[in-house]
Amino acid sequence: MNSITVFGIILGLFALGGIRIIFEYKRALKFRFGKYIKTLKPGFRWIIPIVETVQIVDIRVITINIVSQEVMTEDNVPCSIDGVVFFKINDPERAILEVEEFNFAITQLSQAALRDVCGKVELDTILSKREEMGKNIKGIVEQETQEWGIEIMDVKIKDIQLPENMKRMMAGQAEAERSRRSRIILALAEEQAAGKLLSAGKLIDKSPSAIKLRLYQTLSNIAAEKNSTILFPFPEEVLPRKKSKKG
Repeated sequence: MNSITVFGIILGLFALGGIRIIFEYKRALKFRFGKYIKTLKPGFRWIIPIVETVQIVDIRVITINIVSQEVMTEDNVPCSIDGVVFFKINDPERAILEVEEFNFAITQLSQAALRDVCGKVELDTILSKREEMGKNIKGIVEQETQEWGIEIMDVKIKDIQLPENMKRMMAGQAEAERSRRSRIILALAEEQAAGKLLSAGKLIDKSPSAIKLRLYQTLSNIAAEKNSTILFPFPEEVLPRKKSKKG
């Protein structure tokens, strides 16, 4: 093997070593001797091996979990709250050059914001207004990340863990509330039924024929029982009759 062949093999390996394939959902920052040159777009790219390097940045929506944080609410209730952050890199150059490990930075900002926001409200607010709490956390985090070329898409509170004694108290409170509502509904039903009976009574009083019809209906219902014996304590003629108009 002569020197020309060896040189050709080395040159080929050198050329192959500089090939880079960049996917559509990524960007590559090119550095030459450690100095930023430009951002490479998707496709087939070639860099000078050893002299140039690239750093790949994913520009899709990225998800980061907010690990469970111990929070003392405004009404002095201890609880553990976790969540999730959705963000996207709009400016890869700033995301790499302006902050070290942007994933870690966003995680720390989100944890601090979660403790700050949830510590300023009562437990009932956290439980009933999770969306609002998430928006408040998002507003705090995005104030910092805008300078890094990062857009915070959304922040969600996932889970809220309460002490066991607080869970029992809330369960008792919920049971008492359900019992109160059922009693109110029952009382309203009895009030409406009493009103209907009163109206029916007044209508029957105004019409002797209605009294007879009601009597016959009652007798029919009793007669449905085969073993029933019906006794009349008074003749039907004693029932009030409608007075005829004087001609």
